Amino acid sequence: MEITIIKENETSVVVIEGRVDTVTAPELESAVKHLINMGASVVFECEKLEYISSAGLRVVLATHKQLTACAGKFAIRHLNKEVRSVFDITGFSKILNIEE
Repeated sequence: MEITIIKENETSVVVIEGRVDTVTAPELESAVKHLINMGASVVFECEKLEYISSAGLRVVLATHKQLTACAGKFAIRHLNKEVRSVFDITGFSKILNIEE
């Protein structure tokens, strides 16, 4: 997995490439930790995200909860068909802001 953080105005875009699983989820969590503490607006750019496990979903949900608790904003964009299916099956599509 590769993570790149790009600043777009007041929003931090976290570009995620590859697989987010039990091994790589802690790396993603660590990468966004300081963004959460700042109460920033965060977007997970997932165009090149190939796979996400339950460990990755936990990081996504924790990021969403923590940002909304401190008036930050969180969105996910450009999910591929397979990853979008995981978000749909788990119900995450109903609670998260997912942009096409």
